[in-house]
Amino acid sequence: MWWFQEGLCVLPVALVIWTSATFIFAYITAVILRHVDPLVPYISDTGTVAPERCVFGLMLNVSAFLGVATMYVRYKQLKALVDVDDTRLNRINLVGLVLGCGSSLGMCVVANFQKTTLFSMHLVGAMLTFGVGALYVFVQTLLSFLMQPHVHSKAMFWTRLSIAGWTLSSIISMFVSSMIMYSSLPGVEVNKKLHWTPGEPGFTPHIVSTISEWSLALAFVSFFLTYIRDFKKINLRAEVQLQSNHLYDSHHHRPASSRGLAETSPLLAGSI
Repeated sequence: MWWFQEGLCVLPVALVIWTSATFIFAYITAVILRHVDPLVPYISDTGTVAPERCVFGLMLNVSAFLGVATMYVRYKQLKALVDVDDTRLNRINLVGLVLGCGSSLGMCVVANFQKTTLFSMHLVGAMLTFGVGALYVFVQTLLSFLMQPHVHSKAMFWTRLSIAGWTLSSIISMFVSSMIMYSSLPGVEVNKKLHWTPGEPGFTPHIVSTISEWSLALAFVSFFLTYIRDFKKINLRAEVQLQSNHLYDSHHHRPASSRGLAETSPLLAGSI
């Protein structure tokens, strides 16, 4: 068995690889077609102009789906590890799932509402993706702290705490530099500005803001890498419980199946 076939670690692996490929592919395409400048554009700018915005939107939607699947498995794993009577940890775990789904929803909004066409919706999606996503990172870090050393190792907690600090510093840097950039360009539709010239007003805070955004995206990707080892220790199975041996609305006689009225199968291929 290959290492990525152990448990469900294929989920965070697929999420990290697919999301990284989304950003890289959109960036390369946008630069080659000269839709953006090569020097650190906003991630959203690389998915603003056709044809790259079509692929960017499609791939980012898939990333959102993989994110929800990964966060749900994480929720079920911690739910199984936490004592039923421990209401505090169970509530925090549920809050983490809700925050994670909210962040994934924000990714869908960012993917389908480009900043140059409907900036207000794009901004809402970005706040959900980065803001709520950061809260998800903090909640999972808190859970790692509360569950050490019996469930989580101290090393894993410190790793996630470091990534949480990285996430917070990137958000602060991006917010401050963006405010400076917008204030230095009064009357300019910055959301529609895809090309920047070194030395022009707002160029330096723009570069700081874009670097901070890429740093934040890398922090999120790095955080999900920490799930790989944990997901090797879990499998989920879908269980079908039939209430009848046929699918008619009215009574219909059908010989009972030799397999019975219940069936269990792996939730994902490769699960044991």
